[in-house]
Amino acid sequence: MFVDTGSILGAIAALVAIPATGTNTTSTTSTVVTVNYTYALEAIAAAIAIAGGLIGTGMAQQGIGASGMGIIAEKPEKFGQVLIFFVIPETLWIIGLVLGIILLKGVL
Repeated sequence: MFVDTGSILGAIAALVAIPATGTNTTSTTSTVVTVNYTYALEAIAAAIAIAGGLIGTGMAQQGIGASGMGIIAEKPEKFGQVLIFFVIPETLWIIGLVLGIILLKGVL
């Protein structure tokens, strides 16, 4: 099975970006810390969106690349068509990246 390194790096980046934001209230007897995990959950959602786009791109290009090489071996003049079909799945990771940015910026 094909594993895209971009999805792994995206998941690691989301886990590193999880901040423990909150308010520290200090008194003489105890310390109360309230933690807001909203940003952390948004970062994880963005990482899932980006990773899904990257994994989908890898799975699509896996089959297209293998069959495209067979076509080019038999008919080298079909290189342009094969290249176009190979590039079309790249839009999946672009859509995942845009969706991840939209989730992080809070546009929706």
